[in-house]
Amino acid sequence: MDDRHPRTSADAEAGPQLRPQSLMLAFFGGHVLDEGPLCVYSGSIIDVLGRVGVGEQAVRSTLTRMVNRGLLRRQRQGRKMYFGLTTHATQILHDGQKRLWRTSAVNDDWDGTWTLLGFSLPESWQRQRHDLRSRLTWSGFGPLYSGLWIAPGDVDISEIIAELGLTAHVKLFHAHADPATDIDLMIRDTWSLETIAARYSAFDARWTAHVGNASGDPLGTRLRLVAEWLGTIRTDPRLPVRHLPPDWPARSAEETFRRIAEQTEESAGRMADEVLETTPAHPC
Repeated sequence: MDDRHPRTSADAEAGPQLRPQSLMLAFFGGHVLDEGPLCVYSGSIIDVLGRVGVGEQAVRSTLTRMVNRGLLRRQRQGRKMYFGLTTHATQILHDGQKRLWRTSAVNDDWDGTWTLLGFSLPESWQRQRHDLRSRLTWSGFGPLYSGLWIAPGDVDISEIIAELGLTAHVKLFHAHADPATDIDLMIRDTWSLETIAARYSAFDARWTAHVGNASGDPLGTRLRLVAEWLGTIRTDPRLPVRHLPPDWPARSAEETFRRIAEQTEESAGRMADEVLETTPAHPC
């Protein structure tokens, strides 16, 4: 790591090893998404991700992979290369923003409904199966059985299914459980509550020390905070709190996240304005 960027107690050694792409998406979501059609100079991106322990070569490799995956677009200006969001990445980040800032990690207003999704894919469709399961997990689904997934509430996943090209292979239903169904047992059998709770507890324990602590690098701290919180809630289906253990740690962890996010918002924004070199994105 560049010695110019101060380390914090929540850096790569203290917290989970975050993937460069996760940090990259958190960066673009926090500093580019709502600023209009902008592209960011590669050197600025290298500077910011260096603050959380990502080396220059890893940043450049990640940028190339994200361009190849249709998440970023290149824009050359003179001898400099800039990177901006594609329409696909913009949609993904808007979804992430909604989950981050407008959807509570604690589901205390569940109406008793479930969304059921059944699918059957050819054995050779390994990639499609992986993509579908990943998107289902992010949308709050868990595998009730191998080809039958379930999520609490009325979940509209039709656009995702269409985007994956799997509409003909998926069936969706909305239902209530029969009174004879032990929902507590079904939840424990479908999701690993211990694993989900452990992630929230670990997040809360790592970040509590930052509450009220204004020292360090607010830009790097906020980037790691958001990326780690997204990684934590990504595997949480927002199960109805009435069917969870009474000491469910999501509420405390979310309060910690929001306190530090508020604490770092202005200072991280000012620092980003100082270090980021941007240019208007040209029409595609």
